[in-house]
Amino acid sequence: MSRRRPRPAWQVADFFALEREAEVYLAAVDACLAMPAVARRLGVRPQATAENARAAMLTEANVERAVAPCRATQERFRALLERSERQRRRLDYLHDRTHPLTVVLCGITVFALLAVVFSPWPTALAAALAPPLIAAVIWRHQAWRMYVLLNLREWILWPHVSLLERRTTWAAAAWSRDLQGNGVRPLTDRVVEALLGEDHDSLLLADNFHGLRSPRNPRYVVESLAAQSLTRKIAQLESGGTIAVSGSRGAGKSTLLETCAGEAGFAVIVQAPATYSPYDFLLSLYVRTCESYLVHMGHVPPAFRRLSPFRRAARQLLPVLRKGGTVLAFGLAAGSLVVLGLAAAVRSLTDQQWPTARARAMDLWHEAVDVVLDIWKGERIGAAVPVVVAGVLLWSLRRWKRWRAIRRGARVTLVAAGVGLVAVASFSLLVDDDLRTLVREAIGRDEGKGSFLLLVPLVGLVNLLAEQPWEIRGRVLLTQRWRHRSGWGLFLIGLALLFTLPLTRALVADPENPLRLTVALAGLMLIRMATWSPASPIPPLVTACRDELYRLQTVQTASSAVTAGPPQLLTTQTTSLSTMPPNFPELVSDFRTLLTEIAAEQHRREQRVVIAIDEVDRLGSDTAALAFLGEIKAILGVPHVHYLISVAEDVGASFVRRGLPHRGVTDSSLDDIVHVPPCTLEESKEILERRASGLSEPYKALTHALSGGVPRDLIRYGLRLDEIEAKTRFVELTDIAGQLILEELSDTLAGFRTLLGKQRWTARTGPVLVAFRNVMDHLSPACPCGSIELRWALEHVAFHDLRGHLGEEAAAEVSNEARELLDEASAYALFSLTLLDVFGRRDFARRRDAAAARGPAGDLELLGRARQELEVSPYSARHLIGSIRTAWRLPEGPTVGPSASIPAPRSADCPRHPRASA
Repeated sequence: MSRRRPRPAWQVADFFALEREAEVYLAAVDACLAMPAVARRLGVRPQATAENARAAMLTEANVERAVAPCRATQERFRALLERSERQRRRLDYLHDRTHPLTVVLCGITVFALLAVVFSPWPTALAAALAPPLIAAVIWRHQAWRMYVLLNLREWILWPHVSLLERRTTWAAAAWSRDLQGNGVRPLTDRVVEALLGEDHDSLLLADNFHGLRSPRNPRYVVESLAAQSLTRKIAQLESGGTIAVSGSRGAGKSTLLETCAGEAGFAVIVQAPATYSPYDFLLSLYVRTCESYLVHMGHVPPAFRRLSPFRRAARQLLPVLRKGGTVLAFGLAAGSLVVLGLAAAVRSLTDQQWPTARARAMDLWHEAVDVVLDIWKGERIGAAVPVVVAGVLLWSLRRWKRWRAIRRGARVTLVAAGVGLVAVASFSLLVDDDLRTLVREAIGRDEGKGSFLLLVPLVGLVNLLAEQPWEIRGRVLLTQRWRHRSGWGLFLIGLALLFTLPLTRALVADPENPLRLTVALAGLMLIRMATWSPASPIPPLVTACRDELYRLQTVQTASSAVTAGPPQLLTTQTTSLSTMPPNFPELVSDFRTLLTEIAAEQHRREQRVVIAIDEVDRLGSDTAALAFLGEIKAILGVPHVHYLISVAEDVGASFVRRGLPHRGVTDSSLDDIVHVPPCTLEESKEILERRASGLSEPYKALTHALSGGVPRDLIRYGLRLDEIEAKTRFVELTDIAGQLILEELSDTLAGFRTLLGKQRWTARTGPVLVAFRNVMDHLSPACPCGSIELRWALEHVAFHDLRGHLGEEAAAEVSNEARELLDEASAYALFSLTLLDVFGRRDFARRRDAAAARGPAGDLELLGRARQELEVSPYSARHLIGSIRTAWRLPEGPTVGPSASIPAPRSADCPRHPRASA
């Protein structure tokens, strides 16, 4: 029967049959509460403490919910635990009845075994007969017989109990992992969320912000619809083309170009110059293409700029000397060892065969010399004719097409000869009578231990060849790294042990082994000689790129001196030749030729060539961008080359409305266009989840609304969240949103005030600048305290009425440009005030659901669209913001104080601001 544990103090009352189960569950709860993602949320609110969470997890209802998904592993652990306890009780029962006589009998038996092994045969015989005689005497006594049987059962049961306890421990670990992964951890999240309250998503508790700190890291890039569209368009233009990537600044055009360039076989990314010159840009692109191709092919671009001839020669010679020194060092060491081992065998073979071979070679040499001398003296006229014919035929065979087949046949012959020599050396071991005699004698002496020693290197080889780590019931016993180390160790130890056997030493000491090694090495050298080929020559395109780099980046000068006149009057004439840099048409032609060859080579390899020209939108205006496209149009249209050009939205709009009413430069320069729109709310959530995991939905919606879905600004505002949390220690949405929105509004209004300061103002219109200064004083420093004076100041700007503030006559003196700036500032202030009303108040989740239920205008997506609309027109943006405020039940006009004046700013810092607390 299993033991029922008493009711514990931590209130998992009578739910588990065994106390060990409760211990495993409690350990799983503590491990889940200690996880960083859970521990980060504990303590941020008064009721959300680790003690309360632990107490909630140990209630009977929650224990049932946590254990239910892991019932199978629990039943297996419980069954093994009960079996282990039963066997342990049996073992304890047998252990308590151990008789001293059993110990004496075991000692006598061990002593007898040692005597049998190490004593002469009479003593060994007596020692061997002693234990059976003592056992027979003990067996006749009933009580002693019972004790002996009990002790034998104990010894037999002990290994079984040990293995069962080990299996129980593994089962406990498996149930604990199952609990933490499928039972306790999900329930812990729900318990902590319940303790945090209904609006738990309003807490800033992200796991990390690593992805936001690395905006250009490709591992954090999320594939967008624009990326998929660009991939399809490139696939459709199989023979190459020019595709423009259009979008606002920060929309992700550069990331899109880098991603496509990374997927291509060969790619070049260049930046368009701010003040461009077509010749300089093409020259830079030409040089970058040559250098990129050299790197792509595994070569180093020539570094001849700012280098003296000595340093340039040293840089070229050092790699050769380093490689030659390594080969020379290893070659001398290896050759010395081989020569030392085979010197005696080669010398013996030379002493036996060299006189005969040398005599035969000298005879052949003398006969050949005699024939040549006779032909030279004219004594063999008949032989001279075939010699002449042979010379003519040899000259005519210089272009014979069968030489390649003959060389191939010679290589095959050498390989066959080498394989034959290696086979002869190996076969000689089988036909050697002395070696066969040694093997038979070793088998006759029963050297069976050699077969066991052979298992050691075999186990080592199995460890080396196995690809998966050794596991038993999911428990890793030997990792892949240690498996390889142990494999090499066992293999080398096994070989060392094999050399301790007499048979192995006799086989190695055979006097004919050096000769066999010599023959085998000769065969291997023939095989290597036949299969050796010189280093692959430098490809022609690599040489062409190097030549172009020298031509484009250096000025070459040649001088010659001529001496003329009679000896008594010497005159010297010097001629100097200097290369001229190529002009623009020649540069275009040469670049297209080189790029065509590179593209054809990559196309044969089924690879794509991409030339990405980024930052064209920074030229300043659409006119400059279109002029730039018109100038570089000469290098476009190379077969199998895809040009990707990032342009601004206005250039993309020019291509879209092609032919209406007339055609422009984009029609002849671009083949297609991909528009990169701002991200939707779902896309922004995906980006933030990839870059800042654990960031809750309200913060994703807040950063999306402030950035308008522009990825660059989205990342910037995400980093501002981390900065505000580190600076103020705020974790609530109301505090962080107010701080972020007010800081951004303060910076924006400061920029508007700078622009307004450049306009013309009079004494009657000056109060407008005074009003802006007062608002700036309220916003500096920005603090989410929500004071009435701050809201009064914000409403004064958001719902400003120029005529109501200044009067009819003074308002008429304000210029149209100043009016537009005031309208833009007012619209942005209204947008910021709306964000404060949406995110800066409590109970965000309930208000969000209520606004969404009132219609499409209550969707959080519209906040990002309103930010995008501010870049188009402040008047259309105010209309959209008005519909959003209606859906969220926000006031449509001023609510605090008269709108004609702004209250004086506070005299002291807010006590909640970090600067005041410091």
